Amino acid sequence: MKAVNVRQLKNNPSEALRMARKQPLVVMNRDQPEAVLFHLDDETLLAEPGIRMALALALYKEEALSVGRAAKFADMSPAEFMQYASKHGVATFRGNVRSTLEDAKSLDAWLKKRRS
Repeated sequence: MKAVNVRQLKNNPSEALRMARKQPLVVMNRDQPEAVLFHLDDETLLAEPGIRMALALALYKEEALSVGRAAKFADMSPAEFMQYASKHGVATFRGNVRSTLEDAKSLDAWLKKRRS
């Protein structure tokens, strides 16, 4: 296992990522291990059952990914991802209740027009 210090990581993040492709890389901060970088690829960790969905859910929950991007990362449709998130107690509608109700009314009116 190799190590880089925080300054090296800051100065050349691409090199650290290249190194992490070969083996896990420890990031050191003042001679103390601070983090570990792992390369994620489709044949190893991401191929394990449930890993993609768990990572997508965690990134969505932290608002790092939108519903659409999280669903794509998890290899699911947005509707499937929303159901998955809901089952795990993660809200899929963000914002205040009033705007959500207004959106629902607008959607309902639009659906009624399409059916006519």
